[in-house]
Amino acid sequence: MSLPPRIDAKVVRESIGAYADKAATLDERNAIYRDLIGFVPPRIEARMAVTGALDPSLLNLQERMREHAMYPKCFDVKTAQLMLFGMLLMDMSDAAQLHAIAARRAGASWEEMQAVVSLCFLFRGLPAANRGAEILANVAKREADVAAA
Repeated sequence: MSLPPRIDAKVVRESIGAYADKAATLDERNAIYRDLIGFVPPRIEARMAVTGALDPSLLNLQERMREHAMYPKCFDVKTAQLMLFGMLLMDMSDAAQLHAIAARRAGASWEEMQAVVSLCFLFRGLPAANRGAEILANVAKREADVAAA
């Protein structure tokens, strides 16, 4: 399972406009995703560039809401990311892969990852089991590639 292609940030700047959010720099916004996932996913990169140019107030609201919801005081990051992985896997969303990566970076074991896939299987069936196993295999490959680099 691959990620969508990266945007052409230069084309966005020239056609749509430059990032204009006064609440945080683009580097500050992107650092959150780099810390959590290890990179800025292409769709998030697009939202930062496009919404950050056209409606920076909305981008600030989106990021504040995301931070508030994604980091509740009652859950550690690993638990929240495992839950998000499972929720997105139930919907067969390709974003499940990003939260699987984040869960592993936050310390989730392969056993915990499989337990999430197994829970999804109970309510979503074999498609979730297949997609979950594919995601875990791809995360393992990504981790091996990073370790080898």
